[in-house]
Amino acid sequence: MNRRQREVEHAKNKLAGGLKEVAGRITGNEQLELQGKIESAKADLKKNTNIADKFENLKDNIAGHINDGIDKNKRK
Repeated sequence: MNRRQREVEHAKNKLAGGLKEVAGRITGNEQLELQGKIESAKADLKKNTNIADKFENLKDNIAGHINDGIDKNKRK
């Protein structure tokens, strides 16, 4: 799964959790509200601990620095 797919999956899970939470609150269903809160928190936790995203960010950062160095050398 690539970065974009993971972002879409996170957004989908976060939205589903939020909708469950609101539906539970509106209907007075505490169990559904709690399920929504848990699903939303789980989506956030998964996003924040996703090693693949952190690796991609590191890779992009390194590539950016390399490209900056190459550009500086071309201008000399």
